[in-house]
Amino acid sequence: MDHIQKKTSIRPDEILKLANSVSNANLKDEATLRQLIAQVSKLANTPVSKEKEDQIVQAIIKNNMPMDFASLAKMFNKK
Repeated sequence: MDHIQKKTSIRPDEILKLANSVSNANLKDEATLRQLIAQVSKLANTPVSKEKEDQIVQAIIKNNMPMDFASLAKMFNKK
């Protein structure tokens, strides 16, 4: 966790809080997905355009995207 914090400046407790919210979330619910995307965006200090948010939501709902944190992070970091 210390390595992640040094690399991302995100505190371990924030990561655990997000992980807990994702593990209990209904990932087929669009409103829930948009809320999670906003949380990750805020944590990563990376703005997500409406277009990118729509793409992420549709990819998750249609099961066209892996559901691991690393893949999500890569999607957020693409410019």
